Amino acid sequence: MSQRTYNELWAEAQVELSRLLVEELPEEPILPETDPVAFFQRVAILYVRYLQVFRQLEKVYDQVVHPQKRRLILHTLEGVMGRILELKNEMVDKELCEYHYMDDVLHDLKLTPADLEIAIPHYFLSERSKDNQERTTMLRNILQTMESTGVQKRVTKSMSQDEAIRIIQVAERARQGRLRAALNEASRRLSKIPMAEEPKPKDMDRAAVRAQKFWRGYVERKKAKAVRIEDMTFLGMTPHPKYQAPCEAIITADANETAIRNKQREHEDDYQKAVTEIANHLLEVEGQDIANNMKEQIRQWFLECRNLTGVFPDFPDEDEGGSAILFAEKDYEELLKEMAALEDDGKNKKGKEEEKKDAKKSKGKDGEEEEGLVMLPSAFLADLETCNKTFVDFWETRTESRNFNQRHEVELIKEEKRVDIESEIRVKVDEQMREELADWRLAVEKTPAKVYAKKKAGKGDKKKKKGEKDLTADRTLESLCQEMVEEGLLKQAHSVKMQDYLGDFNYLGTTLKQNGIEPMPSLADVRQLISLYGILPLGSHVVHEKAPLTKAILLVGPAGVVSRQEWPRYDAPFGVEGCEIDAAFSDMDRWRRENVLQESSQGRKSEPKRLKKDLPKSLKLIKEEDRVLVIGTCRDPINTDIKSMCKMYTKVILIPRPDYGSRYVLWKHLIEKHGGKITSALDISSLTKISDGYTPGHMIQAIQQVITKRRILLQEKRPLTAIEFVAPLAKFSPVFQEEEEALKKWYAKTPLGKKRIKAAAEREEKLQAQAKAKGPAKKGKK
Repeated sequence: MSQRTYNELWAEAQVELSRLLVEELPEEPILPETDPVAFFQRVAILYVRYLQVFRQLEKVYDQVVHPQKRRLILHTLEGVMGRILELKNEMVDKELCEYHYMDDVLHDLKLTPADLEIAIPHYFLSERSKDNQERTTMLRNILQTMESTGVQKRVTKSMSQDEAIRIIQVAERARQGRLRAALNEASRRLSKIPMAEEPKPKDMDRAAVRAQKFWRGYVERKKAKAVRIEDMTFLGMTPHPKYQAPCEAIITADANETAIRNKQREHEDDYQKAVTEIANHLLEVEGQDIANNMKEQIRQWFLECRNLTGVFPDFPDEDEGGSAILFAEKDYEELLKEMAALEDDGKNKKGKEEEKKDAKKSKGKDGEEEEGLVMLPSAFLADLETCNKTFVDFWETRTESRNFNQRHEVELIKEEKRVDIESEIRVKVDEQMREELADWRLAVEKTPAKVYAKKKAGKGDKKKKKGEKDLTADRTLESLCQEMVEEGLLKQAHSVKMQDYLGDFNYLGTTLKQNGIEPMPSLADVRQLISLYGILPLGSHVVHEKAPLTKAILLVGPAGVVSRQEWPRYDAPFGVEGCEIDAAFSDMDRWRRENVLQESSQGRKSEPKRLKKDLPKSLKLIKEEDRVLVIGTCRDPINTDIKSMCKMYTKVILIPRPDYGSRYVLWKHLIEKHGGKITSALDISSLTKISDGYTPGHMIQAIQQVITKRRILLQEKRPLTAIEFVAPLAKFSPVFQEEEEALKKWYAKTPLGKKRIKAAAEREEKLQAQAKAKGPAKKGKK
């Protein structure tokens, strides 16, 4: 698409954003909502609408080449991402559940389930590609050095006696099989092949008839198959063959997007050079005039204050803003009033808070006024309003007929740099004017000069808390990585995208809830949660700084669902494609096993429970400004200490066994990924039905056993069938309904689960009280 198309898409996104801001920031305050269902519906609609704006802005930012437009789009995009996280947090707090079902909202807004997908912004990876490439290269070099020198420590896995016997038996049976095959081959070579008798004419005729029969049958079956495929294609039941191969239009579009990204980098380099040149030019040409104007204004202020009060004023300190506060359109008396008002506000602040608390307590006791549900204050709405105003004032009506190549705007750079230059000059001017004010006081008022020294840090700031000493201050990143590689704690991450975690949408979530049935989340819901809690906050510094903080996430589910084979790896600081960010996504089970094995091989006493003390201490070292996230996995949560676990992990995400829709998508994708071909002979629907209860890990192992190299070569003559996967699946134990119910009961003991049960009990008591109150009233009427 052209740049004009992306500009129009940006304008559409801004129009929808302005509508959302009008709804969220009305002139009159929004009244509290007493109906929880109506409140959740309102928040859910806002969430979905903001999500559509986010998807549009992400696409625009990825393809727009104008450097100044991209900066405004980025600020808006980060604000929208933060608002989405706030609304998600709002829904969790009010509904007391991590998973929310919005199929009814999608129906009302005429959207599809694909519109709920959390798109991972491309700039998360593209704008840090150089750093990530350097880190990946460094780790690869360390691993190659360790392998060549043999320095890397190897952990030997212990083996039971039964496993050792089984390996020996397999090897011996293979040896005997190879020996028998060699003997049979030798015997066939030594045996004499008898001479065939000359065929009779009748036999030749029968052979010809039989050959014709099979050939004509083959030709007719081939024609019938072609007609059937043509009919199914016409009815839309089978995709057209031309759509199965990569389309030329798609290939061309991908090439154009790559060219646009290259042009973005060129325009950005030109913009940075222009900023430096324009800043130096403004400082050289206008710097002296700006400094003289500032000095004249400050001297005029000195004289006006002297005429009003009889003495020279105190010059504002640098922390207070310096002379910047003097350039406002206010006189000295108004400034004094404002300073006095600020002091009074500080004194009365505590009193007002106590009055509010007393008012709330009185309302609760009397029961006359009942507070409804209101949304929490937002840290992003003010930024979004500023960005929207900038777009409306400058970019919405701007004519760019002369800027076809979408280069930077010189006048806009000058306006921005003038503000920065004035700030830089003001600091120097303030120092000079403080000295000049001191000289005036000494000459006119005969008062000693006031010392304007910078505030020194207190004694308390100099003291360092215990435990804050950096033990790696003299270490380089390369040496630290090398040590972690030697200990087996750092490995090369695979290139995996979040979209590789497959799963279908839950189409009946709202319907089940309306009928009093709590639906199980789908794997698509899990993917959305990980994107919201794990990727978006860590990919943007602004979002991570202002959005609700999440330090650690625990993934809980049966074996095969939360195994490391099924989840994309995000090992910091190297990351993966799609979300390459400074995060620590760690598999705690793997970490625990490897450390225990290392200690046992070194003769130490292995105590996995030691993480119960060490891990919380490590999590406390993660500060709010650190863009680090720890992810743990647990396959058997029922036998764990839930109290300690919930203290460590901010979020506990329950991952269920895949439902029918997710299993259908998984079977189709995994078979094709391992080299299999989906034909009419392979009934995916039946295979999905009989694999109920099996996890993605079971499916992968079954596919690996069936689709071997030899089976791939035989697909043309003998296509894959569903029956081939039944025997390998039967070797595994599925996740039964009882195990899933046990996981639900365990999850009900988590802090969020307890709050949900308590809220349900309070609602039930309220309904019973209302029913009792209505009962006597009806009897009195009779």
